[in-house]
Amino acid sequence: MRSEGADKMSNTIRLEIATPEAMVYSDDVEMVTIPGVGGQMGVLPQHTRLMTYLVPGEMIVRKDGQDSFMAVGEGLVEVTNTRISIATNMAIAAEKIDEAAVEEARQRAAARLREKLSSEEVASVNASLTRAVAQLHVKRRRR
Repeated sequence: MRSEGADKMSNTIRLEIATPEAMVYSDDVEMVTIPGVGGQMGVLPQHTRLMTYLVPGEMIVRKDGQDSFMAVGEGLVEVTNTRISIATNMAIAAEKIDEAAVEEARQRAAARLREKLSSEEVASVNASLTRAVAQLHVKRRRR
């Protein structure tokens, strides 16, 4: 006979998301859908080991039967059968995205791309633009 704790363990997987600023998420979840280089990828408990690259987009976290949505940036994902570890440059819950501020940042980045920039500046501005677009996509889909 299994204890309730053991049953809970087999039905969940630990999700940890770290950005350069902080550990932004650490909890047991039922499923995570990650934007990867090959498209959306669902990860369930007892998943096979995996390392992959996270691309900017929408991540869906299912906990207690409810889906929550996050805008994520570039990063690395390591999956074991008990844990999903994500190191990313951005992870923001949909409800915390300030659409007006992000739209302003997107417009500033787009305007900067029309200037004469070095290749390093172009890469930096493109990264900012990509993060802004990911946030807007997540926020606007959740209306």
